[in-house]
Amino acid sequence: MRRNRSTKIIATLGPASSDAETIRALFEAGADVFRLNFSHGSRDDHARRHGAIRAVERAVGRPIGILADLQGPKLRLGTFREGKVTLVKGAVFRLDRRPEPGDGKRVNLPHPEIFAAVRPGLDLLLDDGRIRLRVENLAADWMDTRVLAGGALSDRKGVNLPGAVLPLDALTPKDREDLAFALDLGIDWVALSFVQRPEDVAEARKLVAGRAGVLAKIEKPAALERLQEVIELSDAIMVARGDLGVEAPLTEVPALQKRLVRAARRAGKSVVVATQMLESMVQSPQPTRAEVSDVATAVYDGADAIMLSAESASGAYPVEAVAMMDSIARQVEMDPLYRGIMDAEHANPEATAADAITAAARQVAETINAAAIVTYTTSGSTAIRAARERPGVNILCLTPAIQTARRLALTWGIHCVPNVDVTNFGDMVDKACRVACEHGFARPGDRLVITAGVPFGTPGATNILRIARVGADGTRGLG
Repeated sequence: MRRNRSTKIIATLGPASSDAETIRALFEAGADVFRLNFSHGSRDDHARRHGAIRAVERAVGRPIGILADLQGPKLRLGTFREGKVTLVKGAVFRLDRRPEPGDGKRVNLPHPEIFAAVRPGLDLLLDDGRIRLRVENLAADWMDTRVLAGGALSDRKGVNLPGAVLPLDALTPKDREDLAFALDLGIDWVALSFVQRPEDVAEARKLVAGRAGVLAKIEKPAALERLQEVIELSDAIMVARGDLGVEAPLTEVPALQKRLVRAARRAGKSVVVATQMLESMVQSPQPTRAEVSDVATAVYDGADAIMLSAESASGAYPVEAVAMMDSIARQVEMDPLYRGIMDAEHANPEATAADAITAAARQVAETINAAAIVTYTTSGSTAIRAARERPGVNILCLTPAIQTARRLALTWGIHCVPNVDVTNFGDMVDKACRVACEHGFARPGDRLVITAGVPFGTPGATNILRIARVGADGTRGLG
């Protein structure tokens, strides 16, 4: 099965999409990667979903990526005697370490790290930013705040501190257990929530030890201050606009999205745009025009992937949401303006032979109107370099490793065919021509631009470029 678009789609699984039949329908509608959200559901639930995805993968004969999204450190209030209170603008409200249920004047905040990090004048946001408090006085185990924006507040609502870097590990004890479980399952990507500093990513990389790609979710302003370091240590990033829109002013989020997408693209790292992209489709079979424009904007920006959350996990129309996202992406990519944007925003290649070969491959392919750029890769680095160029022709990736093929399901424009092993460059050219024909990328007489690294199996050693013409039998490559 070949997609008629380059932008990939991630669909979150949940109560509305857990069985193999629905997962297959989501894949056929356009999902390339499935997200297991470890903030919800049991490990048994995730294991069943993982097994169902792999069963669908075997049935359709195409590699499917699986992303394990770790919960991260969740900061929450305690409880109230009556279950909820109403905070009035201008009132004083105390947050403290006392464990008893709260009332309209105080509530428990069971996070000593918050008391260590705050200072007078700092704002705290409660319940996804609906309530705003400003710290006026504090001690080691209490703080008095002034209510700047009030409203109803109930048990265990979330707490955000936009102006503070908290002394918290990105990986909680639960996350470490979930990570070990997910890696044992054989997931392809790990998403880290609430990354604040590059050290958070470095710690996760040590634990993952190359068994999966590491994706840093950018949702804290602190991460933006050291963005380049975070990107360098990550295999991919996610523009997680939910918490980012709580901790940063909402009006800044569109510009931040563009900044993050461009920074990742310049670094040659995959970038995902996520959160509330087709939110109305949780309950409606059709999105709003604003949502369609939002998805289209991410595609025009050149994002590698766009993601559905509640729309596919718990909504009433999960398959329709994926199909709509697929349709929007395909329509955008047919727009001449899209091709113009991609052509105008090529990152400058690094001063390496591999980058020079890959940049040349795009230019040659577009000049001779090649049917496809074909890469052979073991680690995925050769194909990722090709995707970084955002070429105007298809990218066909051959790899001996199914794990590499699954991981590349997240990356822009790559159609990966696994379990293709070669012994020498001539063998690789022959197999490139045959596979290109079998998968509908080329016909006899078409030309392919082929890149690879010799010796084969050496990560990052892209050092050969070859133009081949598909022979009359559709299998032999001619110079």
